[in-house]
Amino acid sequence: MVGETNLNALLKGMSADLLDGVYVFATVPKGQVPPNVVPRMTFEEAEGLTLILLRADAETHGLTYEFPCRMITLEIHSALDAVGFLARITTALAAEGMGVNPVSGFYHDHLFVPEGREEDAMAALKALAAS
Repeated sequence: MVGETNLNALLKGMSADLLDGVYVFATVPKGQVPPNVVPRMTFEEAEGLTLILLRADAETHGLTYEFPCRMITLEIHSALDAVGFLARITTALAAEGMGVNPVSGFYHDHLFVPEGREEDAMAALKALAAS
């Protein structure tokens, strides 16, 4: 299934889904994910393995973490080579004074926004889709 590449179609066709739970970013040495920890996402860097996981799981396993955030999934299948989609979204959130950590999966883009700012992010995304 091929994802959408047209920027206008992506913006007009997207909806946003705010997931339950507070997520955090942690890092562990490569190959040392604690048993019973199932991260939402991982990314291997030279310095270690980044984990994006629920804060409760990080705390249960004694992991040091940063950036308590909420996860928003953009409900449109964007192509991995779509041009400008995340740039428009991050620009709209920046205009609201909000940092965001976007992550692209195969089918969807996901936004990690600061805990407590999720409703602001949802309103900004709704306005962007309507414009």
